[in-house]
Amino acid sequence: MNKISYTLSAVALALVLSGCSQPNAQEGQQQPPPLTIDVAQVKMAPVQSWHTFTTRLQAPERVVLKPRVSGQVEQMTFKEGERIEKGQTLFRLDPRPFEVQVETLDAQLVSADAALMQAKSEARRAKQLVAEKAMSTELAEQRAATLRQAQANRDAIAAQLKKARLDLEFSQVEAPISGVISRAIVTKGNYVSAGETTLATIVSDQQIYAYFDVDERTWSDKFAGVDATDAVTVQLQRINGGASVPGVVDFIDNEINPNTGTLGVRAVFDAQQHGLKPGAFARISLGSADAATMPLVPERAIGTDLKNRFVLTVDANNTLQYRLVELGERYGAFRAIKSGLEAGDKVAANGPARVGPGMPITPNMVTLNLDDTRLVIAQRDTQLSAAN
Repeated sequence: MNKISYTLSAVALALVLSGCSQPNAQEGQQQPPPLTIDVAQVKMAPVQSWHTFTTRLQAPERVVLKPRVSGQVEQMTFKEGERIEKGQTLFRLDPRPFEVQVETLDAQLVSADAALMQAKSEARRAKQLVAEKAMSTELAEQRAATLRQAQANRDAIAAQLKKARLDLEFSQVEAPISGVISRAIVTKGNYVSAGETTLATIVSDQQIYAYFDVDERTWSDKFAGVDATDAVTVQLQRINGGASVPGVVDFIDNEINPNTGTLGVRAVFDAQQHGLKPGAFARISLGSADAATMPLVPERAIGTDLKNRFVLTVDANNTLQYRLVELGERYGAFRAIKSGLEAGDKVAANGPARVGPGMPITPNMVTLNLDDTRLVIAQRDTQLSAAN
C-alpha cells in the first residue's frame, strides 16, 4: 500500500513540475525583435549626365619678354610676381649708345637737307639755262640726277634716324600685355641681345583656358548639335577638391584629329574670381543634355550580386525585398537610378551589409540631404561668369 502511495506521489510531482516548466520553455523559444536599420525614401531630383576630362590650365596670353635691342641692363622697374599693366616700363637699358646714334643721324640729316636744297636750286637753274639755250641738255640732266641722288640720300638718312629713335625707345622694355610677371631672369648689369635674351615671362590673369579632347564617339552621341556660340556650360574641379568653378565652352575645333580620333574643345573661366593659375591640373565636367528627373539613393545602399546591382526595398509589412536596378551617374555620395525604382519607394539606406531579402525590420526613417550635392551644372552661375 505504501509502495503504491509513493508511486502516485512521484507521478503527481512530475506532472506539477512539467506544468511549471512549459511556460518557461515557450518563453525561451520566442523570436528576437526585428533589427532596426536606417531606411530612406527615394529622392526624385533633376540630374545631368556628365563627361569628365583632365587637362592643364593655360593663360589666354603668355609672353616671353625679350629685348628688341642689344645693350646693358641699367634698371629693373618692377617687383617680381606683381601684376603689371600693358605699356608699363619693366627694364631700362643704358640709353647712351642710342642717344649718340640719334644725335649723329640728326646732324647728317641737316647736312643732307642742305645738299638737297642746293641740288634743287641747281636743277631749277639748269632748266632755265636749257630753255635759254645757255646750257647743254647733257649738263642739265646731270644736275637733275644729282638732285635725285640728294633726295635719296636725305630719305635714307631720315629712315636711319627713325630707326635710331625707335632703338632709343626700345631701350625701355615695356609690357606688351597686362598680367602677372615672373621673376627677373636677367638683372641689372647684364648685357642682353636683341631677340635672344629672355628677361621674364608675363601671363594674363583675367581669364583662363582649359583645353581638352573629346573622343569622336562621345561627341557624335552626346554633342553633335553643339556649337561654340551655344555657350555650353562646364564645371572645373581643382586637384584639391573644393567648390566647382563654372565656365563655358567658347571654342570647338573645326575638324577631328585623324591621329587621335578626338575633337579639341576649349572652356573659359574667370581666373581672378576663383584664383586659377596657368599650368594647374584640373578636371572638366561637361553636361551632355538637359536635366532629367531620376530617383537618387545613397551609393552605399547599392549591393552587388555577381553582375547585377540591387537595392533592398521596404514593403508595407516592413520586410526587405530584393530589387534589381540599373545605375546612372554618381553625384557625390549619391547614385542616380535609371530603372528599378520609383517615387515613393523606400530603401535600406546602408545597403545589404547586415541584412538580406525577406528579413523583417524596424525602420528608422532618415532624410536624404542633397543640398551640398551638385546634380546639374548651374546654368545661371555659368552665364553670369561668362558675361563678366
